[in-house]
Amino acid sequence: MSNLHSGVAATGTGVRSRPRAVLPALCLTQISSWGIVYYAFPVLNPAITADTGWSPWATTAAFSAALVVSAVAGIYVGRVLDHRGPRTVMTAGSVLGSLSLLVIAAAPNLAVFFAGWLLAGAAMAAIFYQPAFAALTRWWGPDHVRALTIVTLAGGLASTVFAPLTAVLADHMSWSATYVVLAGILAVLTVPAHALALKAPWPPAPPSPPHITGGHEHVVRSRAFGMLALTFTLSAFAMYAVVISLVPLLLERGYTTTQAAWALGLGGAGQTLGRTLYATLARHLGVTARTVTLIALGALTTAALAITAGPYALLIAISVLAGVIRGNLTLLQATAITDRWGATHYGRLSGLLGAPAHAAAALAPFAGALLAKLLGGYPALFALLAALSIAAAVTALGARPLSREE
Repeated sequence: MSNLHSGVAATGTGVRSRPRAVLPALCLTQISSWGIVYYAFPVLNPAITADTGWSPWATTAAFSAALVVSAVAGIYVGRVLDHRGPRTVMTAGSVLGSLSLLVIAAAPNLAVFFAGWLLAGAAMAAIFYQPAFAALTRWWGPDHVRALTIVTLAGGLASTVFAPLTAVLADHMSWSATYVVLAGILAVLTVPAHALALKAPWPPAPPSPPHITGGHEHVVRSRAFGMLALTFTLSAFAMYAVVISLVPLLLERGYTTTQAAWALGLGGAGQTLGRTLYATLARHLGVTARTVTLIALGALTTAALAITAGPYALLIAISVLAGVIRGNLTLLQATAITDRWGATHYGRLSGLLGAPAHAAAALAPFAGALLAKLLGGYPALFALLAALSIAAAVTALGARPLSREE
């Protein structure tokens, strides 16, 4: 069985000298970027709404709009990454991210607040996982799974580091002053790291695998690519709706806010654990079997949360297991392109593949809350989300390129 078939995808790049500073730099910048641009918002949002009088739905809509912008901008970013590499994109993204936080901090009204988050969305496309994954896939070649695992393990610490730090800052200053401080931290930690560590020559794109013909346009038009995009869109919606809705589910069942928060937090710990297991899973399961298995297991954990009211220890165990599955799904998506179509057009294809999934993830918090109300409660919502995950597992069966076998 070839590397491509085993799931440790051959990128066609061979063994090359890798820039030593890239991996530690991207670990640092992923922790900082996710922690400041993404995870600081849910910590600060109660203070924002209390201080400004803006509706929590309005401020959350601004944040969700940023995620939608990120999904769309990621398509263009992917094209640039394939041709020019990550240095300019990620450095500019760091600058834009810092400036967008200053706009948000200084917003005199909701319109400017929205504008700041739209800028932040463009920055997210340039500094979050997609460009980092593109860099590691091209520079690390056949060993990219190990590099991706290390960076996602670091990224998993973003909330652990910056959520408490944001809370401490907010205890001593206003939310706007907190965002000013965080903007400064983002600039100091990420602008020089991206500008200096990513300056190594960008290797030429590897050739396409033998079973791929017709270029990236042929791949995008293929049934397999469309089915994979549908798979990840359904899965992303279900996964993010589960994460956002876990606390309301447990509160509805009579648990305290602290107990619900612990369940959510320990699920995050499971996510980190799951990422350490992905390389082993990739060695033992082909790409289609791995995709179907992980998404189906996610459906099972969601269904278990739908029907399990207690005891609390059992709910914690299910939450941790669900986190393990989510951790693997992050790497599954990061390697989906190379596993099926090689790394020749990784940036462009990953941007196109990820756009609908990222948009679905952005809409999941609103849609989940609305569906829970329409369905009569969060257990019914979780049952529906489990069904969506099962549908995603079924569509994954159609995401195998027809010109090859596993």
